[in-house]
Amino acid sequence: MRTLLFTRKTLSFLLPTIVLTLTLAAVAFSQALAITTNDFVPFAQVAFVPCANGGAGENVLLQGVLHIQNHLTINDNRLNLKIQVQPQGVEGTGVVTGDKYQGTGVTQVQNSTGPIGASEVVLINNFRLIGQGPGNNLQVHQTIQIAIDANNFIRSNVLNTTIDCN
Repeated sequence: MRTLLFTRKTLSFLLPTIVLTLTLAAVAFSQALAITTNDFVPFAQVAFVPCANGGAGENVLLQGVLHIQNHLTINDNRLNLKIQVQPQGVEGTGVVTGDKYQGTGVTQVQNSTGPIGASEVVLINNFRLIGQGPGNNLQVHQTIQIAIDANNFIRSNVLNTTIDCN
């Protein structure tokens, strides 16, 4: 008989504890989840600058670091991801003239996924190469939108692209 009483006491203590734990876990999981990461990645690329070298253009070897920040939020069956990329200490050298350049700008990618599987991605790219002297600076601006519906049909729009030399 005593074993049965001990079991009843144990159950009367454990059952409310388990119910309370599961209730608190459900409340915690129903709230938004947010994660932010920061990475610093070595970067090297060749970019063509059409206004360099007296208007003849030239390739510029760029090197430095990219700061990549990712921010992920999950809330109410929606996933939002924002990525921001910024060059840090990016410098370049023209392969023909030896002119020095500095890279600057920011690229942002925003991805939003709804509860029925539809998704939208918007990319905004602003990139600048600042060269020595007048007339060899390059500015690139681009906005692209990609939409994916619940049937996985992809629609892509290049909203604008501009490449300016000054």
